[in-house]
Amino acid sequence: MGEWDDAIVVGVVARTHGNRGEVIVNSETDFPEDRFHEGAQLMTRWKDGTPATLEVATMRMHQGRPVVGFKGYASINDAEPLAGLELRVEEVETEPLPEGEYYHRDLIGCTVVTDGGETIGRVTAVQGDRAASRLVVTSPRNEIMIPLAEEICTVDLAAKRITVRPPQGLLELNGAWR
Repeated sequence: MGEWDDAIVVGVVARTHGNRGEVIVNSETDFPEDRFHEGAQLMTRWKDGTPATLEVATMRMHQGRPVVGFKGYASINDAEPLAGLELRVEEVETEPLPEGEYYHRDLIGCTVVTDGGETIGRVTAVQGDRAASRLVVTSPRNEIMIPLAEEICTVDLAAKRITVRPPQGLLELNGAWR
């Protein structure tokens, strides 16, 4: 497998599911069926930093999240150490997305500013799916959720910059951000 730092985060193991070694994955991809299919090789690191590769044995969707069984993990006791592990894949060629749609990895790290030029913070995560995505922006004082909506956000991937026109009160919903 490739280099950890160059790999794409596709999910984080949330917890065990049932007693047959399956885990629920908090997906960080718009394409869970493609990323967690049977035979998929996922990079991870154990809590001590040791690299590992997990092979998907089974995958099904449950309440919008992948439930994954990995080869060699047959019981809840086997699967418990997987909780909290980040799952990554090597960078792959991706199809261009339609106008106004973005890969999460391209948005993470972008600087977010108001249309008046005031810096809000950096995008540290993207939550939700295509129709209801939210930017998680870390400011000096707080974490702010901003809907990734065309009416609010203008994305400039080349400049790694997102300009927002926030409705009144949006930035203050999670407390002071300045």
